[in-house]
Amino acid sequence: MANDPIHQFEIQKIFPIEVGEMDFSFTNSSLFMVLTVAATCAFLILSTSGRGLVPSRLQSVSEMAYEFVAGILRSSAGTEGMRFFPLVFSLFMFVLVANLFGMFPYFFTVTSHIIVTFALAMLVILTVIIYGLLRHGLKFFHLFAPAGVPPVLLLIVAPIEVVSFLSRPISLSVRLFANMLAGHITLKVFAGFIVSMSAAGVAGVAGAILPLGMTVALTALEFLVAFLQAYVFTVLTCMYLNDALHPSH
Repeated sequence: MANDPIHQFEIQKIFPIEVGEMDFSFTNSSLFMVLTVAATCAFLILSTSGRGLVPSRLQSVSEMAYEFVAGILRSSAGTEGMRFFPLVFSLFMFVLVANLFGMFPYFFTVTSHIIVTFALAMLVILTVIIYGLLRHGLKFFHLFAPAGVPPVLLLIVAPIEVVSFLSRPISLSVRLFANMLAGHITLKVFAGFIVSMSAAGVAGVAGAILPLGMTVALTALEFLVAFLQAYVFTVLTCMYLNDALHPSH
């Protein structure tokens, strides 16, 4: 079981809660989602409590995160898109911290479960649809009829645009889920090689040097992937929110 690469993704009940046929149990996934939110809030509160003219290291990090997300949102959706900044910043920090938590031994990676990433993706898409309809009304559906397309081609282009729009939550969620899942499985497999080969005596210990090096390299890569996936999720979110603001573009 210790070398099973899939065991790390198993949902385990901490506090079983069942109401009729509904299961509301508090699980390890629930625990780490709570810890992710708590750690993010604690970091932001502590780093911004002083608000000094000469920022401390923690304040500098939080300000860099703020400007980083704000820059992405402005470049993707314009200045008007800053009204969505609380949502986008919250998503970025949640995904980033959740990904980083998953790098610690015996911690749980909530973003390695498709139901979690799909829920985040649906939050984005529903925000786009609801805000787009409230602001533009039926003109929001111009999103599926790009400007400049001849009316004859709309019979082909419009269905393609609809399918592309409906596939957004799937691609947004699967991209994050698949990268975190595959990376952790690969890391676990190479770490398992070290344990297995070390048990084979002196020759095995010598042979374990290669998988040890690969494990160290993969660990560094996974930290990079943890940030990149949060960045990609944020960029795509900003691009989708731009459609809610400017559906005719």
